[in-house]
Amino acid sequence: MKKKELEITLQKIKQPEKIKVELEQYSTPASIASDILWKAYYNGDIEGKFVIDLGCGTGIFSIGCSLLNAKRVVGIDIDDEMIEMAKREAKKFNVHVEFISMDIEEFDEKGDVVIMNPPFGAQYSNRKADRIFIKKAMEISNAFYSLHLKESANFIKKLVESRGWKIIEEKNYRFPIKASFPFHEKKVEYYNVLMIHGKRSK
Repeated sequence: MKKKELEITLQKIKQPEKIKVELEQYSTPASIASDILWKAYYNGDIEGKFVIDLGCGTGIFSIGCSLLNAKRVVGIDIDDEMIEMAKREAKKFNVHVEFISMDIEEFDEKGDVVIMNPPFGAQYSNRKADRIFIKKAMEISNAFYSLHLKESANFIKKLVESRGWKIIEEKNYRFPIKASFPFHEKKVEYYNVLMIHGKRSK
């Protein structure tokens, strides 16, 4: 599968009509997801690996990893409706992903790599959620690829390095969020986000 083919395939994953603002359920665009997945694949972090997707939503990273021949993929989300939707999408693409409905803090199985788009922690009810996800990723894997608001990225990087991990690479993206709630003033708001690839130091 080529990168463009992956992006076209991921664009077919159905997105939820309604999202829960308190959980910051903003879907990762296929263009960004495919770029991150292709980078991870090129780095040898997907094919034949046990990949975990924390806060998987409808499964764009999970399904993409399965399409790129991951050995095992587990997607975790606290929202039962998202998990059921992700299961239907995986079935549609004829891929096997273990989707689990639970709080990511309760998941303790160890994998090779975490690939995720965690909550940005921008909503008052969800403050510091991004830190919770990063800490869990470092607890259960040896590497991660994660998206964060650029304005909070330095704090995240310091947290990662304070745990003895290395920042291997970074990449900036313009992340579009469609108007979903009354407080959204524009049809599409763009946010500067940073993909951080971290790796456990040996």
